[in-house]
Amino acid sequence: MNPADAKTLMFYGENARAYAEREIAQHTRLKAFLALLPAGASILELGCGAGAASAEMIAGGFDARPTDGAPEMAEEASRRLSRPVETLLFHDLKAVEAYDGVWANACLLHVPRPELAHVLGLIWRALKPAGYFYASFKTGAADGRDKLDRYYNYPSPDWLRATYSEAGRWSSLSIDSGEVKGFDNEHAAMLYVVARKSV
Repeated sequence: MNPADAKTLMFYGENARAYAEREIAQHTRLKAFLALLPAGASILELGCGAGAASAEMIAGGFDARPTDGAPEMAEEASRRLSRPVETLLFHDLKAVEAYDGVWANACLLHVPRPELAHVLGLIWRALKPAGYFYASFKTGAADGRDKLDRYYNYPSPDWLRATYSEAGRWSSLSIDSGEVKGFDNEHAAMLYVVARKSV
């Protein structure tokens, strides 16, 4: 099964410019993540959107590789960053122990539940030993679609922990909660996960 929902990808393709115009950097959480990494660390960004987070990484001297699953969104990020941004679907990630960090803000929440452990496993493989991985999810009890017809896996903290454990060995894994106002203007409860790959 392809862990990319066609309707969700279509939404981001059709709304790339509007999404880019409202995107802001992740401020505190991104800064805290970058503080965990060595100077000049290599970072893979999945679902980079219009490139706000990668712009901060590059400005901070990090070796960032921004990617997005929607070609139109990758094009927006490329314009913003003045550098090529590749289109990459999660299941096409082939890297092995290549990155000190992986940043996946508000993108893995679109992976179908049965495929999430596999995708997390690909990310685990792409991380160097002791590398850090950040991801965020809209929380819930069962998967479904929002009013914009985007698919979400809506995990609980316990389900997420079990799924991460299935994907690989982590020396630490923390889950914080919060709330955001999304593109649909709805407030959503969020889970923020920071995991460190075992040495």
